[in-house]
Amino acid sequence: MQATWGAKRAGLALIVCLGAVSAALDPAPARAETRCSQAIRVLVARPARSTTLQIEGHRYRFEPSGDGVRVDGGTQVAHWRGGGTGLSAVGDVPVRGILEVRSSGSGLVVINEVPLEEYVVGVLAAEIPSTWASAALEAQAVASRTYALHQVRAHRGRLYHVEADTQSQVYAGAESPPSLREAVRDTRCQVLTHAGRPILAAFHSASGGRTASAQEVWGQELAYLVSQEVSDEDDSPDTYWRAGITRTTLGRALAAEGHRTGDVSEAEVLARSQSGRVALIRFRGPEGEVRLSGRELRRALGEITLRSTLFELRSDAEGYVFVGSGRGHGVGMSQWGARGLAERGKDYESILSAFYPGTALVRWPGDPMRSASDGAREVNTREEREVAIRREERR
Repeated sequence: MQATWGAKRAGLALIVCLGAVSAALDPAPARAETRCSQAIRVLVARPARSTTLQIEGHRYRFEPSGDGVRVDGGTQVAHWRGGGTGLSAVGDVPVRGILEVRSSGSGLVVINEVPLEEYVVGVLAAEIPSTWASAALEAQAVASRTYALHQVRAHRGRLYHVEADTQSQVYAGAESPPSLREAVRDTRCQVLTHAGRPILAAFHSASGGRTASAQEVWGQELAYLVSQEVSDEDDSPDTYWRAGITRTTLGRALAAEGHRTGDVSEAEVLARSQSGRVALIRFRGPEGEVRLSGRELRRALGEITLRSTLFELRSDAEGYVFVGSGRGHGVGMSQWGARGLAERGKDYESILSAFYPGTALVRWPGDPMRSASDGAREVNTREEREVAIRREERR
């Protein structure tokens, strides 16, 4: 996920990471043995070669060795697991739970296996300011918990369920202010479901006035991720933004993604999505012409430069100016929109209802509490179970 407030960067937001298969968008119904105590496996580091970890007061050095791992220069093991009771550290990030080190290619992967509720606390510490109204924090807690359980099912059989950066949700480890722990505690085990499954609870920083649907961003229709107006984001630092780029810099950015145009001399938006975001844009230069989706252009220029794909394109003497609104992919819950609703006195259930229509709020693993849209019990119709899922290439 990608989400930012001011200059601070946080996670789907989201960008949201869908995985390479259709199950990542709408995985099979959860099995009964999955409880709120579910362990979440988080990829927290991918060292190129060796790494040193502080695990419950002891320092260990790890390096890849054949198909395994060598610890402190000693005997090779298939993989290493340690910790689980005290505080450890991966770089400067404190973590609780088990740390697991495995070889991967020529390097290593470090996985933090942590209880679900502790994981959600660590996500909130990175994804949302602790000073925001409690209802906004609680809505984020439910969304992040739901997203985690969705990814557990989507990534069965993989070494880890989620990553600790914007490929999933940003995870800040064990340290967090009391307000965030209270938000997690007060919503403990609460999850949004659709047709009995944890939903893909996408979120982003600010929508720019209208959210995007899953269909227009990822090519997959999901009944609870639709485009709708948002009117409570006025305090967002990304309500309006400008980014200038020279013709030469733009050409180099495109070339780095394999699109050779040279210095860009012409640029034109060819198509927009339902929510007004750039769906197709054309660039031309002395070396050729290229057409890109808005998402591809954002990847080429970087998410700091191009905060969203909701922009107008203008030219000036030096190059081009992107004049836009919002930050992130725009799908699902707008964090600044949630903040605005909370400050108007809305509770977290109402906030979730606004951004994820047609879902049910349940106490996991399936005890219905209320519908997030109208207070009715969750409906599990045959039609809901048979929602067509198309394969979506991972971003």
